[in-house]
Amino acid sequence: MDIKPIKTDQDYRGALAEVESLMTADADTAEGERLDILTTLIESYEQKHLPLDMPDPVEAIKFSMDQKGLTPKDLEPMIGRLNRVYEVLNHTRPLTLRMIRNLHRNLGIPAESLIRAPSDIHVA
Repeated sequence: MDIKPIKTDQDYRGALAEVESLMTADADTAEGERLDILTTLIESYEQKHLPLDMPDPVEAIKFSMDQKGLTPKDLEPMIGRLNRVYEVLNHTRPLTLRMIRNLHRNLGIPAESLIRAPSDIHVA
């Protein structure tokens, strides 16, 4: 099996193309093993060279609302009165530590997504 490390963007693109051609390979075959090794190398390369930024906290909340079919009114127990919910959703009021805890606990939004930078949090 001739596999080399992914060191450049060209290596990365080549590995992606090869993985695409191996997607139908059976697990216990030489092609399946090659696919497994290549995907591991690609994942490692992506973690080092293509890190994903955490989403904006408000976008994480809106995404969760969309996925769960929630309205701003449903966020009142976690954020406060409806006007405060709209202030948060419109980026005019930052999340407090209490809001972050409530949203994490009740909606399952990862705390890391709700906390972007220390300046974005106001402890209440």
